[in-house]
Amino acid sequence: MIQARRLFDIPYYQLETYPRSDMFVTKTNGEWFGVSTQQFLEEAMCVSRGLIAFGVAPGDTVALVSNNRVEWNIMDIAIQQIGAIVVPLYPNISENDYRYILNDAKVKMCFVGNSELCTKIQNIRNSVPSLEHLFSFEIIASCPNWKSIHQHAEEVEEAAVLARMEVVQSHDLATVIYTSGTTGNPKGVMLSHHNILSNVSGCIEPIPADHTSRVLSFLPVCHIYERMLHYLYMHLGCSIYFAESMETIGENIKEVKPHVFSAVPRLIEKVFDKIMAKGEDLTGIKHRLFFWAVSLGEQYDVVGKSVWYKFKLAIARKLIFSKWQEALGGNVHAIASGSAALQPRLARIFLAAGIPILEGYGLSETSPVVSVNSFVKGIRIGTVGTLIDDVQVKIAEDGEILVKGPNVMLGYYNLPEATAETIDSEGWFHTGDIGTFLEGKFLKITDRKKEIFKTSGGKYIVPQAMENKFKESRFIEQIMVIGEGEKFPAALIIPNFAYLKEWAKRKNIHLGEESNAEIIVNKDVFARIEMEIEAFNKDFGNWEQIKKFALLEKEFSVEGEELTPTLKLKRKIILRKYESHCLSIYSEK
Repeated sequence: MIQARRLFDIPYYQLETYPRSDMFVTKTNGEWFGVSTQQFLEEAMCVSRGLIAFGVAPGDTVALVSNNRVEWNIMDIAIQQIGAIVVPLYPNISENDYRYILNDAKVKMCFVGNSELCTKIQNIRNSVPSLEHLFSFEIIASCPNWKSIHQHAEEVEEAAVLARMEVVQSHDLATVIYTSGTTGNPKGVMLSHHNILSNVSGCIEPIPADHTSRVLSFLPVCHIYERMLHYLYMHLGCSIYFAESMETIGENIKEVKPHVFSAVPRLIEKVFDKIMAKGEDLTGIKHRLFFWAVSLGEQYDVVGKSVWYKFKLAIARKLIFSKWQEALGGNVHAIASGSAALQPRLARIFLAAGIPILEGYGLSETSPVVSVNSFVKGIRIGTVGTLIDDVQVKIAEDGEILVKGPNVMLGYYNLPEATAETIDSEGWFHTGDIGTFLEGKFLKITDRKKEIFKTSGGKYIVPQAMENKFKESRFIEQIMVIGEGEKFPAALIIPNFAYLKEWAKRKNIHLGEESNAEIIVNKDVFARIEMEIEAFNKDFGNWEQIKKFALLEKEFSVEGEELTPTLKLKRKIILRKYESHCLSIYSEK
């Protein structure tokens, strides 16, 4: 149980219990530099005083638009401790989304991370009448620097901040987080200090970290998943290292040697693909040993394995998997996976390799964690673990997961009707996810309620489960199952172009320097992916099997608006964007 009553109490708790010289660590010009707990709190207090000087009142909304950096966390605490509301925004959403959110939340002040983000906000500033001030964390000519806030701090006594802090209550609104909805405008999820603190408390036991741990942060802290973990890490006294970028994660992991980090399945898939590519480059006995170990990993389970299997696994860990561990710094106690479903095959292989992936489940509306696999309460592959303390779940008659507990949001900002539709009169939050319990306690997610569809023959198709299975193929980078109201399911597929080129080279198939557009019309490529589809189809009933597919040349992305910032498929947009491909699939005889 945590002692903090408000989120901003957490760094003060760290100062009292595990004061650090390296609370947050950033790499600058090739060197890692730490900010101490004391420095962090002094900076936050200074900014709080400056914000008051600029006229920020309790209940005002302040937006943060930036990649992960210590300034974000300083602002987060500084805003909260004067009773204002933090509105964190993704740095990769559209100007239209920025305009909508800033207006909906009536944002008074906005802080951005760099010149590109500054330009985006300036482009829409005239259509956001509430926005009085815009500041940048980086020094750029077109925008005042955030240090100008510090310069006004002397106008306000520290006592004024302390008086504001005293007034803030645990159940007060702390933040409004706009969900990256797959349809329509984003909805503002209202979370109180108590909501998020209950989640921090519930995740202390599952996350294997303490005041001696180093953690690496690279998932967007504007998302409640990584943000809640930051509060948890602060409470535990961990040292938080910021990865430089998604491109440098591998290098940063080797340098930091983290004990814990969080990831989304898409990233884990990419890490695995890189490992497998290196395995393909091996020759002779090393090549055979590598793929023997992978095959052994694919058979792994937490329970029910024989002594003979465990003996072989010990050999595989010593000869092969130890090198995987070294590639991740050699100290990883756990990777916390969330945001989307993880392929069970990957969970098996990484667990077999001695790199535990603790898959969990939650939503922005639940602060976010509902359940998680853990060393304490048990791990079951293919599930999202057991419920965290004080959270209740029941399965509705139609299979929908309903959640009740101190982590459930206050409601949607400015949307009382949407709130009433989502949280029923008994306080149960309707998640929109379909699931069941295994062994009476391990929660298993089967699909999104709104994504399940029927074919014209009246058969139900569960696309997410199918997509997760087909993505096990090394030839398939992304896939979306389609076919609502049609005679059969089909798929839009983005091949793994890098792997295709390696495969073609081994098979003496000439792809050369061909573009993606040329590769997807290559008959050999199409035939090889067709083989993959046929192989995986065997795992599904006849009515579920993919009968036809179209290959696409460009990955679905956030920038292309096919993915949400948390990398979920925007199915309606993709269907609209690739309507001609879908028509072609279903018009063929």
